[in-house]
Amino acid sequence: MTTSAPAPRLRTGTAAGRGTLLAAVLASGMVFLDSTVVNVALPRLGAELDATVAGLQWTVNGYLLMLAAFVLLGGALGDRFGRRRIFLLGVVWFAVASVLCGLAQGTGWLIAARFLQGAGGALLTPGSLSVLQASFHPDDRGKAIGTWSGLSGVSTALGPLVGGWLIDTLSWRWIFFVNLPLAVGVVLAAMRWVPESRDEAVSRTGGGRGFDVAGALLGALALGGVTYALIDAPAHGASPAVLAAAVVGLAAVVVFVLVERRRGDTAMLPTGLFGSRLFSVLNIFTVVVYAALGGFTFFLAVYLQNVVGWSALLTGLATVPMTVLLLVGSPRAGALSARIGPRLPLTVGPVIAAAGLLLLRRVGPGASYWTDVLPGVVLFGAGLTLVVAPLTTSVLGAVSDRFAGVASGFNNAASRAGGLLAVAALPLLVGLSGTGYEQKGALADAYRGALAWCAGLLLAGALLAAVLIHRPRVKGGAPS
Repeated sequence: MTTSAPAPRLRTGTAAGRGTLLAAVLASGMVFLDSTVVNVALPRLGAELDATVAGLQWTVNGYLLMLAAFVLLGGALGDRFGRRRIFLLGVVWFAVASVLCGLAQGTGWLIAARFLQGAGGALLTPGSLSVLQASFHPDDRGKAIGTWSGLSGVSTALGPLVGGWLIDTLSWRWIFFVNLPLAVGVVLAAMRWVPESRDEAVSRTGGGRGFDVAGALLGALALGGVTYALIDAPAHGASPAVLAAAVVGLAAVVVFVLVERRRGDTAMLPTGLFGSRLFSVLNIFTVVVYAALGGFTFFLAVYLQNVVGWSALLTGLATVPMTVLLLVGSPRAGALSARIGPRLPLTVGPVIAAAGLLLLRRVGPGASYWTDVLPGVVLFGAGLTLVVAPLTTSVLGAVSDRFAGVASGFNNAASRAGGLLAVAALPLLVGLSGTGYEQKGALADAYRGALAWCAGLLLAGALLAAVLIHRPRVKGGAPS
């Protein structure tokens, strides 16, 4: 079999290098934009489409479900069939699904389009980074990835502001339509400058870790079944459909574990990774902390608009300090963790973030941004900043080098699964259903209850870190 030539080693100062970076940053920007601004749009689209709380939950969770379940498979497809090819497929898929989201005439249409959008995101998200890893000269690779990370962070910070302005000025539909010109820019830049690359050993033999369709489908079925049961339970109780969804979801978890164990190191998720107790604990910690983050951002955006009376733009502005703190502080938190180990940052960070949430529970109608909202957001952001970089570094350090890619991908999926489960479960736990999000009293009670639950999750994560997390000790060999 003929193999393609190795991918050119791009330099950051060349036109091709800058064009490749542009394609990766714009693609990531689309995904980050829709991850940050959809929550801000929920009150407007809910009112226009006459959505229930369950409809709003699925608008968020349909996207997260597909992304969490298939992001590892998306990376494996790129390794086998060509990273640029799968990346471009994901970009076009994401853009078409975005247009369908913007054209939605009902919640069913919108939710279906969000599922499609998440599938496109699962193809392009790993590709945006892997094309940089595979295309740039080793001497420039770190600089290229650092530039991508920084510019992607800026797009994350600007997303709520741009999205809020679009919602207030035009319509919530434009947070989806804006992806179309971005996607055109990505496709043109990628076709001109991004070189094709693939894992030639995988392409020739058809083997390779991670190309595991059965595992991905079982993961999606497990998350989907549990999520459906949690979202539908407030309206229908322990109905046959709710019970069946719960049973199917839990059964899929069991079958997933059995299938992945049988596949060994060729599985999407090699179960040998969990021979590392530290890796297992860090991923439980990830689910807990990101569940708090997902639940908080879901409720805050709806509460600030429907109870406090803020515009979408001001609501988007509310969480910008949190993103800025992450951008500025994460490198310093990573350096601190390298010096003293991850236990202290991963213990103190969630406690500070929980204090921020407890402050934000006091926000009410007529609240001031500067005195009522900003202090809590800053505390929450400061706590999260202490967590993110040390957590990522510790996850990679908890397993051998050859499993670094799948460990990072699984931890990314775990973070999204945490947000997914929180958005599904919290309305049930705080008694919010139907059109309760449009009733100020019901929403205010639910908001305060939800933030108490999120603070409790953060404190549980802090306890977990204090007792069970330590500095990774093994690199290059078997899991620690």
